Amino acid sequence: MKKLAVLVACLALAACDSSTPDSDPAQPLGPPKPGTLRILAGSELSDMQPILDKAAEATGVKVQFTFTGTLEGAESLANGSAAGKYDALWFSSNRYPQSLPDANKKLGNQVKIMSSPVVMGVARSVAQRLGWAGKPVSWGQIAEAAGSKSFSYGMTDPSASNSGFSALVGVASALAGSGNAITVDQIAAVSPALTKFFSAQALSAGSSGWLSDAYVKRAADPAQKVDGLINYESVLLSMNAAGTLPEPLSLIYPSDGVVTADYPLTLLTEANDDARSAHQRLSDYLRTPDVQKQIMETTRRRPAVPGVQLSSQFAVRDLIELPFPAGHEPIDALLSAYFNKIRRPSRTLYVLDTSGSMEGDRIDSLRTALVALTGADTTLVGKYRGFRSREEVTLLPFSSKPGAPQTFAVPENGAQAELDKIKSFAQGLNASGGTAIYDSLTRAYQILGQASADKFTSIVLMTDGENQNGSPIEAFEDTYRGLPEAARHIPVFTVLFGEGSPDEMNRVATLTNGKVFDARSTPLQKVFQEVRGYQ
Repeated sequence: MKKLAVLVACLALAACDSSTPDSDPAQPLGPPKPGTLRILAGSELSDMQPILDKAAEATGVKVQFTFTGTLEGAESLANGSAAGKYDALWFSSNRYPQSLPDANKKLGNQVKIMSSPVVMGVARSVAQRLGWAGKPVSWGQIAEAAGSKSFSYGMTDPSASNSGFSALVGVASALAGSGNAITVDQIAAVSPALTKFFSAQALSAGSSGWLSDAYVKRAADPAQKVDGLINYESVLLSMNAAGTLPEPLSLIYPSDGVVTADYPLTLLTEANDDARSAHQRLSDYLRTPDVQKQIMETTRRRPAVPGVQLSSQFAVRDLIELPFPAGHEPIDALLSAYFNKIRRPSRTLYVLDTSGSMEGDRIDSLRTALVALTGADTTLVGKYRGFRSREEVTLLPFSSKPGAPQTFAVPENGAQAELDKIKSFAQGLNASGGTAIYDSLTRAYQILGQASADKFTSIVLMTDGENQNGSPIEAFEDTYRGLPEAARHIPVFTVLFGEGSPDEMNRVATLTNGKVFDARSTPLQKVFQEVRGYQ
């Protein structure tokens, strides 16, 4: 089958609208260079680059970032796969790695650089309608309003992003009402209130940046508009300052408390003397009063150093901090309950290229990636990013034309039997024939019909080549625009693989309010897990 030429890597990456982790934390970076601090970090810290460039001039310390998710980073520390590759860790919080004994013991000197609480932002008119404007509002009141469907909001996946993770744990602790961090024994009792709270979640995302971008795009369409977001205060303030919203967000600081990200620049215990010196010089520089002010002005995060005056953008000065579990057991139990019992279930259709060009390693990679989602991947990431209880999964293989779809309904109890059926179907996929991408994508919309108000509905399109059979992309675009409004609410998450066309996959993702993921240099299994953060 005719394929697109392999693109130059830098151009390919530029073509992908993706905020997925830039690198695998387990991949080697080479030996450390004097004056270079190799940091495993959260992707939101990319906004610190102008300040770090000035820091390099002032201190001689050059930061070399590798961006990854908190869960992935914590696991790479715990299992040793990141050993010798990094000198420091810099996430929005160390709470998750500290909950894992094998990761916690590798955390050395921790220096807080800045902070940002996770709060709720709702459109100003919505805050006024709900009676929240200028008044104290508790998480319990927010949960009641959510349960009555009085408003909707978006939040990041708590297994993929610290803002969603912090929100989940903070809300659970607040609703438990004990004044202490949530415990395993309290999760069942607080689940009905949490279910009310998360019933209003209409948008999920794997990163805080994509969540805010999706909110802005939806704000222009009354039919897809979401009323608010749970995100970092800094992100919400930046959205207001950008001037792209139809109306500004009113920030709600729940009266019973918040969970704050404190961005500790953390030296790893195995770092050498040069790295230790670099870490100290950089930390000292970033905590000087003038630089703290620059951080506040540039990133809208709060200063970590006492005595640095908060700017006027921070309407609420004093925050109540919610307690956070110290061990991994309550965190694990809460995440499992959230995905399998509490939040809206998912309804996902996978459009899977099984054309002749997929023969060999590629079809093997596809089988492995799907099987991993059935519970075969027992890592931390695999545990939370697989198919979940109450989920409806449809697999639609295609080659010269759309194949026969197979739908699997994963029950809340006894899920493994249905997951084993998905595993068996995936293992039976074979490669042959041509490539009818857009006829198959059109068929996917026909199968799903429309977005469900009670489920996160999405399509995943994975292809390794260009369209060779059936309708062209222009025909799909015309068909999509003619779909009923509810069907147009279903996003397509496109996965680039092999010689897949970056231009066409971007066109599909942009048209449907989806996102592009790149599996050309990252294992398909890892990319499929990243996509799960948006479903």
